[in-house]
Amino acid sequence: MTISEYNQCVDLYSDGLYRFALSLVKLEQDAEDVVQDCFEKMWKKHDEVSFVKAKSYLFTACHHTAIDLLRRKNKLIQIEIEKESDIQENYIQIHGKKNIKEVLFSLLEKLPHAQQSVLLLRDYEGYAYDEIAQITGLSVEQVRVYIFRARMKMREMIGKMENLI
Repeated sequence: MTISEYNQCVDLYSDGLYRFALSLVKLEQDAEDVVQDCFEKMWKKHDEVSFVKAKSYLFTACHHTAIDLLRRKNKLIQIEIEKESDIQENYIQIHGKKNIKEVLFSLLEKLPHAQQSVLLLRDYEGYAYDEIAQITGLSVEQVRVYIFRARMKMREMIGKMENLI
């Protein structure tokens, strides 16, 4: 990969990579660090990574880097998620209504990380099953199962749409 191709990758993929990292790690500063690490890793291997495979390489690196970060900060993140959940529940109790997008993302946070990742890659980023399998290191069948289970769990948590409105 040449310098100009690398710079083109930064222009093309940095926004999507940041959104994906943010959806996994939840904190803007951590998401920025994850994205920075991914581009640094790609630069260190720019001779080995072709321009055609750069997007897949970046999202795979992002997934693994975010998982590593979450493992290091597991206890802190658990506390943060519980606090956010309490705040959101209190907000709903006080105000009675909430933005549907906020409800969906708060429910998404309650899913296991593997299900979160594949569901976000499929429904939010628009990746195909085989691309998600390549990014996450799962088989295509596992990706399908995780997406199915994540969607079923989301439906179960939502209940009826009237509960959201």
